[in-house]
Amino acid sequence: MNSSKKAIAAVLISFIVMSFVDLVGVATDYVKSDLNLPDGIVQFISSAAFLWFFIFSVPTGLLQGRFGKRNVLNAGILLSAVGLMLPFLSYSFISVLIGFSFLGIGNTIIQVSANPLLIAVVGSEKAPSYMSLSQFIKSVGSMAAPFIAGFLGVQVGDWKWTFVIFAVLSVLSAVLLYSVNLKEEKVTEESNTTIASCLKLLGNRYVALMVLGIFLVVGIDVGVNAVSGQFLIEKFQMEPGVAAKGRSLYFLGKLIGCLLGAVLLTKFKPRVFLNLTSLLLCAVLLIFALNPMASVSVALLAVIGFFGANIFPLIFTLAVNRLPEKSNEISGLMMMAISGGAVIPPIMGFIASISNYTLSMSFLLVCATFILVIGLTNKLKGEEFGA
Repeated sequence: MNSSKKAIAAVLISFIVMSFVDLVGVATDYVKSDLNLPDGIVQFISSAAFLWFFIFSVPTGLLQGRFGKRNVLNAGILLSAVGLMLPFLSYSFISVLIGFSFLGIGNTIIQVSANPLLIAVVGSEKAPSYMSLSQFIKSVGSMAAPFIAGFLGVQVGDWKWTFVIFAVLSVLSAVLLYSVNLKEEKVTEESNTTIASCLKLLGNRYVALMVLGIFLVVGIDVGVNAVSGQFLIEKFQMEPGVAAKGRSLYFLGKLIGCLLGAVLLTKFKPRVFLNLTSLLLCAVLLIFALNPMASVSVALLAVIGFFGANIFPLIFTLAVNRLPEKSNEISGLMMMAISGGAVIPPIMGFIASISNYTLSMSFLLVCATFILVIGLTNKLKGEEFGA
């Protein structure tokens, strides 16, 4: 394997570490059961993991311009490892919140750095395809988490060993990334940016709407991950272990969708692909909320994952390619929008506490509809976003 392929492989492997934050869904179910927590409180685990995207994304975008994307990425990976170990070493609701806070901060740094680093390594022409491939790899880790936790819970008697395994994999990923020959463009003093210059980009209608799109699609992803299990348990009196398999099917759907998207995006215009998948996502979310059959609902989780799989990489790549000279700032803003994962699940938890989980899951349809509107209205001139 030549140095270029090794560099690409090392960056892609970091997306497995990126997936470890999706352990929040499994942890929510286990912690709720272990500590007997109410719906409105337990969803704050998601907030603890994703709130930091709003706080640290833009500063991280600036730091990677100064210290290099790889160095900042490795710092995020190691910080994630620390966060993963904390709930294992001390298990309480507070320690879980602190651990997922560290994991969220580390994941913020990883996502801000890994996405533009991948684009820089593979080139802008191949970026849409590789971004979808990276989400495929991320989905592998996300899909594995419920199975690993369930297996360890039964065979070892403690699902929390999942934290240890993921922490070790994080350290190994950092070592690999540090060892490869990877060249980055130097950032000159004149091109250094500030927080103010990043936030100023939100005055650009195109950028602002794409940031909103990321906020909503991540909110949908985390909302399905965190709430679907409780939805299945409440609506169909499903056993928690069976409901957890539905979450795994969701990530399996994402995995297949990303893999297929990596192929299709070499042939189709990104804007057409974005609008089509957004429309289909709206349709399946509506069917999911209204469907009366348990087996169909579980299967539909895979379909939701499939149609939602490529929305994030599409929006991110299109935004960066629109203003490549502002890639660090846009990356920071896009990652800041991942804080949607901290906002939407508690809203869903509140809706469930005053009504039921069916209405709570229906809130995701509202989010998907807004994404479709963004894709239909936020059109670029020329071919860059598709005709």
